[in-house]
Amino acid sequence: MSHLLAIDQGTTSTRSLLFDSSGTLLAAVQREFAQSYPQPGWVEHDPQTIWRDVLETAREVIAKSNAPVAAIGIANQRETTLVWERASSTPIYPAIVWQDRRTASACERLRREGAEALVRASTGLLLDPYFSATKLAWILDHVPGARARAERGELAFGTIDSFLLWHLTKGAVHATDAANASRTMLFDIHRQLWDGDLLKLFDIPEALLPEVHDNNFLYGVTAPGLFDRQIPVAGMAGDQHAALIGQACFDAGMAKATYGTGCFFLLNTGQEALPPAKGILTALAYRTGGRPVYAVEGSIFAAGAALTWLRDRLGLFKDVSQTGAMAAQLRSNEGVYCVPAFAGLGAPYWDPDARGLICGLTLDSGPAHMVRAALESAAYQTLDLMRAITSGGGPPRTLRIDGGMAANDWFCQFLADIIAAPVERPHMLEATAQGATFLAGLTLGVFPDFAAISAAWVPGARFEPRMSGAERDRLIAGWRMAVARAMSFPVSRELT
Repeated sequence: MSHLLAIDQGTTSTRSLLFDSSGTLLAAVQREFAQSYPQPGWVEHDPQTIWRDVLETAREVIAKSNAPVAAIGIANQRETTLVWERASSTPIYPAIVWQDRRTASACERLRREGAEALVRASTGLLLDPYFSATKLAWILDHVPGARARAERGELAFGTIDSFLLWHLTKGAVHATDAANASRTMLFDIHRQLWDGDLLKLFDIPEALLPEVHDNNFLYGVTAPGLFDRQIPVAGMAGDQHAALIGQACFDAGMAKATYGTGCFFLLNTGQEALPPAKGILTALAYRTGGRPVYAVEGSIFAAGAALTWLRDRLGLFKDVSQTGAMAAQLRSNEGVYCVPAFAGLGAPYWDPDARGLICGLTLDSGPAHMVRAALESAAYQTLDLMRAITSGGGPPRTLRIDGGMAANDWFCQFLADIIAAPVERPHMLEATAQGATFLAGLTLGVFPDFAAISAAWVPGARFEPRMSGAERDRLIAGWRMAVARAMSFPVSRELT
């Protein structure tokens, strides 16, 4: 029996996970890495650390295998932007992370000039610093000589998937998948190609760009010497697209939400790219056999990140696994709300100037109140996304969830109560990594079709809503007031 290796490169950690051909997790190795905040609103990663961690964790987990590794699937933090030298493979600047807001003023200028209509029509995205295009332009404009070198073809651009593929093949392959390409704000999701008008708008030389392939595709093989044998790289997708596949949401109307550093809600819309609702994105969900499947997406910038902040900055607990019990200590939130707008607010607000706050504190408030408020905030934000996506209509029949916070029973029940819909947690919480291996297995025929992947999806716990309508309305009203305060916070334009 052959095994499949998933490389899950996330915002705060890098993991390699080994699955068997039925989709069962056999082993996993994880490395957390440091975040860099050189200025307010800036977030950077060291690309060389990321590559080192990928190689080390992959080697370690492969050593646990008692069978050959048939293929590698890659899932990655999306939008994070890198530029490197083709000759040396050395990055010319740290990776600018998806959370980074340094280009907010550039986006605002382009918006005033009327450019957002072009961006929206071609990519389904909003003109926002979240996406890669303005980050890439910033690197070209601020690293001496970068723009001239890019025009001469000496440099390569990529999101994390492309950077890892380059290193796994030792520079033999410069490519990305259609889903990751769609998050750059440079790719036309309807025509399935790099958009010349957008390249001109952001002043991006086409020579920088990778080739674009299906999500299940034989991208290449690992270079000799990296592992004990050369292994095909046969699947790639941004983490949220991989999770949609890992959750087997293949039919129009199926929805998933992944709760990691942020929260990302995707609703499959089939082969139709729906006109985007206000504050919501039209997304390329995945592409197989040259056929794109679309989704609508809402992105929350901070979900688990709020808990990480409470742990690392305030020291309120030692392990995130303690948070459910802390929240359960309280009979209610006692009027305490957290709006985790550390990097502004994402969908449906898209307010880069919003700032995080905890409000409603009294002398009786303690760590449990702040932890509960942080957990609740992810549920309220999910409700905001769902209402915007459905234009105020009802929730999906069932919401499938995954990610670290999905292991928290208290949070899952509160989420079901707030969205007034059943919440379903799979037996395998590693949906992102599993989705990457499903794609690789699809390429090699380990999984012959989507039906086989759906059969490999195993349900876990199910949480039914049980909160009264009056209590739900009261809590949501408090959340609305807290968000209004976060969005009215005065921010110096120097920070953006």
